[in-house]
Amino acid sequence: MASILSLLAFAMFVPQARASNAWGCYHWARTSNPFTLKLGDNVSFTWDSYLATTTSISIGWSASTKLDTTIVTGQTNPRPCRPTSGRVEVCDASYGNTGWLGLAQIWVNGCHITQGVAKVNDTYFDTLTYNTPGWRNLVMCQEVGHTLGLDHQDTNFNNTNLGTCMDYTSNPYGPPDNEYPNQHDYDELDIIYGHLDSTTTVSNATATQHQPPAMNDLDLSAPGQWGKLVRSTNGGRTELYELDFGGEHKVFTFVIWADGNGRGRGR
Repeated sequence: MASILSLLAFAMFVPQARASNAWGCYHWARTSNPFTLKLGDNVSFTWDSYLATTTSISIGWSASTKLDTTIVTGQTNPRPCRPTSGRVEVCDASYGNTGWLGLAQIWVNGCHITQGVAKVNDTYFDTLTYNTPGWRNLVMCQEVGHTLGLDHQDTNFNNTNLGTCMDYTSNPYGPPDNEYPNQHDYDELDIIYGHLDSTTTVSNATATQHQPPAMNDLDLSAPGQWGKLVRSTNGGRTELYELDFGGEHKVFTFVIWADGNGRGRGR
């Protein structure tokens, strides 16, 4: 009986532990929990409330027990949205008919994230389709979520919402609502940041000092600069790219294409 109960307990535990929406081993190095990740505000007044919601301690990423996100003054021009060591720069601009609605880029050294950017494209958010609080909250929340080390929970645009911004959807309002993180996201952050590191890349101006200079010199605003495509879902509407500089130095780009612009959809 004891062995049966043990097996049942194990079976009940495994789905939660393995129901992962982490992407690889990537995380911010830090020596204590909870830690605070700075998000540079390079967004316009139109986006300020959505960035504030994304960082909210009640319904945003700061509700995590392992980390807080705090808004600080941006240190970059929104159009190139260059990264800053030890933090995430968040930008919006009319980037043009690039095809992408939003993207997140993360610079890594081994398993450690050293800097990141999250960008939203006003060329599409100023259209009737995407100029809604639902779409703005979902995409802002999701791109920042990627810079924390989270992947999508689901990439099917047409099934029932999971109630998280890490779930793609054709209707952010659902039900359930896909504008904010859910408990699964917070549980995943507990797993990702369940250990401590011997060093830190958070708020560390020297976190990128050993990376190849080209990692910051490139223009990473278009697919031609994103490296190889490593994953494509929904007919190319959601994609992940990897640019490998060698020595475990990489830049990853998560991208969501505006409807009709994904790979295989006329892009």
